[in-house]
Amino acid sequence: MARSQWGSRLGFILAATGSAIGLGAIWKFPYVAATNGGGAFLLIYFLICLTVGLALMLGEMALGRAAGNSAVGTFRDLRGGRWPLVGFVGVLVCFLVYSFYSVVGGWTIAYIGKSFGGEILTSDAKVLGDIFNGFITDPALPLLYHGLFAGLTLAVVIGGVQKGIENLSKFLMPALFVLMLVLIARALTLPGAMDGLLYFLTPDFSKVSGSMLVDAMGLAFFSLSLGMGIMITYGSYVDKEANLLSSSLWVIALTVLTCFLAGLMVLPAVFAFGFDPSAGPGLTFITMPAVFAQMVGGQLFAVLFFFLLLVAALTSSVSLLEVVVSFVIDEFKVGRKAAALGVSLLVFLLGIPASLSLGIWSEYTVFGLGFFDLLDFLTSKLLMPVGEVLLAIFVGWKVWPVIEAELSAGERVPAWLRAMRGFCRYVAPALIAGILVHNL
Repeated sequence: MARSQWGSRLGFILAATGSAIGLGAIWKFPYVAATNGGGAFLLIYFLICLTVGLALMLGEMALGRAAGNSAVGTFRDLRGGRWPLVGFVGVLVCFLVYSFYSVVGGWTIAYIGKSFGGEILTSDAKVLGDIFNGFITDPALPLLYHGLFAGLTLAVVIGGVQKGIENLSKFLMPALFVLMLVLIARALTLPGAMDGLLYFLTPDFSKVSGSMLVDAMGLAFFSLSLGMGIMITYGSYVDKEANLLSSSLWVIALTVLTCFLAGLMVLPAVFAFGFDPSAGPGLTFITMPAVFAQMVGGQLFAVLFFFLLLVAALTSSVSLLEVVVSFVIDEFKVGRKAAALGVSLLVFLLGIPASLSLGIWSEYTVFGLGFFDLLDFLTSKLLMPVGEVLLAIFVGWKVWPVIEAELSAGERVPAWLRAMRGFCRYVAPALIAGILVHNL
């Protein structure tokens, strides 16, 4: 069976960007940047994305296109031995992340409904906190929305690479940018918004520290979907004539732009009404509704905001599911529909204890962590950094001739490609190993 391919370069770029732009870009990036030196953090984050991030993204895409296989099959075809285990780590990460990410994605659907009903349009943070905590600790409702979100993701992936993922990305990614610009325009017209803007953009180099650098690197690698097999899988659908360097640069530029726009959207509004910009996930489900409650036309903007969150969550979840589905299709030779249905069912089942661990199962812990937090720790703090280190070593040391041939097109090796080799061989493993040690 011929492997699926993207129908256009634009479709590939938007799909890859969509995989990188998730819920974290909306709620995590603004407060992490703002509390870690503002403009100084932005500069360091951008430099990491444009150097080590670009090198690893290019490496993943080149691996996928060279092998034309799933994440596991790519490592087996290009090197063999125990290296396919690296691909399996990526598939496992996607499966585990998607299982609890789908639960959070379900929250965004629920909050669209709560925005329409006006339930969350109050400036009383205690009331909003009670609404949020009451919802996520409910044993049944979050599971209903978890299933609905997983069903939406399933419908897209069953549609295939072109008719499903690419078509969705061509529609939702422009919609996401339009929604962000509308919300930014409203936020910047609020009294006191300039304080939030200055807090976000003013460089504070006194905040530059080892911990801040680790935060910037971790956020850069996570926001670019590296070390998860996503770019390998998406790269395997790219035709041989496509320019991977320019495509990667576009993906990075759009991802960084989205994170920047998220800061412009959230922080001026938060400052305008005197709320805490470092509230983390609560910034999304508690602080922002309080902000909208005090705006003229706040209900409309609340609906738009949570719809935007749903778009960001869905474009990411599609890429997570596609990695696992591609693996099942290639390794077990089953049809796309059967693979997507089977994986989605398993994801839904694993999401049940993740959701219940926030409520009626909260007393059951492993190493002091509930099941939801345990999955988050295992994936983002442990498995992803390990996968990224091994990916960098594989690209820089084990199959570099393949990468070089894939990216140079038989021409004289350009300087940027030689620099990429150095980043993959030495810089990336050292930096990511530092993140791993810091996490542990």
